[in-house]
Amino acid sequence: MIYNKMVIRYPDGRIKKGVSNNFSADRPIFHLTPLGAPPESMPLEIKVGDLKAVFFVREFDGYPNYREHKNFDAGANVIGRKVKVLFKDGEVMVGTTTSYNPDRQGFFVNPADPKSNIERCFVVKKATSHIAFL
Repeated sequence: MIYNKMVIRYPDGRIKKGVSNNFSADRPIFHLTPLGAPPESMPLEIKVGDLKAVFFVREFDGYPNYREHKNFDAGANVIGRKVKVLFKDGEVMVGTTTSYNPDRQGFFVNPADPKSNIERCFVVKKATSHIAFL
């Protein structure tokens, strides 16, 4: 079974790290086994609507010495629509999306920076203040 490394962030700044194998953009909940939890522990039930975003990451600790850029490399081939997301807390994410639908609870963004620790991010729409297509 494949587990995704995730960092989930709430609008109030709380963060949880762990793994999941049942996240779906179309479901209102998923289960997260917290990082460092004993093997016999039960996963947490996470309500997507309570979140700011779900970050699917390469490493839980990220790349502390790397500064991610918020633009596309010149001449880079991109799949999907270029998008800039402004969250209500002021965070900005720039990337591409193939799944934006204004009638859904959120959408996936792949970061513009190919060296980002974030492989992809599920953005919860109600945690955003502005979404612009570039």
